[in-house]
Amino acid sequence: MASIRELKGRIGSVSTTEKITGAMKMISSAKMHKAMQALQRVEPFRHQIQATIDNLLAADSEYSSPLTLERTIKHVGIVVQGSDEGLCGAFNMMLFKRMLETINRIKEEAGEEVTFTLYPIGKKMVTACRKLRLPDVNVADTGYITAKSSSDKIKQLCDELTQAFLGNELDHVEIVFMAFLSMGRQRLANRTMLPVIAEASDNVGESKPYLFEPNVATIFDEVIPLSVLASLQESICQNRASEQAARVLAMQSANDNAKKLREELQLEYNKLRQQSITNELLDILGGKVEG
Repeated sequence: MASIRELKGRIGSVSTTEKITGAMKMISSAKMHKAMQALQRVEPFRHQIQATIDNLLAADSEYSSPLTLERTIKHVGIVVQGSDEGLCGAFNMMLFKRMLETINRIKEEAGEEVTFTLYPIGKKMVTACRKLRLPDVNVADTGYITAKSSSDKIKQLCDELTQAFLGNELDHVEIVFMAFLSMGRQRLANRTMLPVIAEASDNVGESKPYLFEPNVATIFDEVIPLSVLASLQESICQNRASEQAARVLAMQSANDNAKKLREELQLEYNKLRQQSITNELLDILGGKVEG
C-alpha cells in the first residue's frame, strides 16, 4: 500500500499532466480554428471549379483533355495524408488502414497485376509507408512536402503527379484523406484526382447546350489543370482541420482521464491521511489511559 508521501507525489504529477493536456487542448483548438478558416477559403473555390468541370464534361463537346482520359489501370498513384506530429489518437492509423483497403479494392477491380506508388504526406505517414513491405508497392520520395507545407509545395506535388499521368507512368491517381465535417465528426474519404471526372450531381447538364467563349479547347486547357490542383489542395486542408480536431479530442480524453485519476488518488490520500490521524489519536488516548 502506498504511503501518504507517495500518494501526494502521484497527485502532484497527475495534476501537472492535467494542466499540460489542458494547455495542449487549447493550442490544438486554436490551430483547428485556423485550419477551418483556411478550409473555408479553399472549399468554395474547389466546388466552383468542380461545377465548371462537371458542366464542361457533360456538355455536347467533341474536345477532351489528356487529363480526362480514362485508361486501363496498370499503375496507380495513391496520395495518402497523415500528420507530422503524434498525440492525435488513431488518426494516422485509420488513414494507413484506409490506404491498405484502397490497394486491395483496386486490385479486386483492376487485377492483381496492378502496381502502386505511394505519395505519403506527413512525417508519421512517411515513416509508416516506408515500413510497408509489399512487392507491388513503391514509396515515392516526398520529402519536400509535409502536412504543414505551403501552397508552393502542394503545387510541386500536383505537377509531379500530373506529369506522371501524362507520361503514362500512372494511369490513376487517388487521394486518401480525412474529411472534416465538424469538430466532433470526421470521416475517411477517397477522391479520384486523375483522370479528372465529373462528380455525381442532379444539376449537371440541366442547362445544355452551352456556348463556349473563346472556345472549348481554351477553357479545358485552363480549367482542368486548375481543378486538379484545387482538388489536392482542398483535401489537404480537410485533412489538416481533421488532424487538429482529432488532437483536440485526444487531449480532452487525456485531460478527463487525468482528472479522474487525480480524484481517485485524492480520495485514497484522504482516507489514508484520516486513518493515520485516527491511529495517532488512539495512540495518544492509549498513552493517557496507561498514565
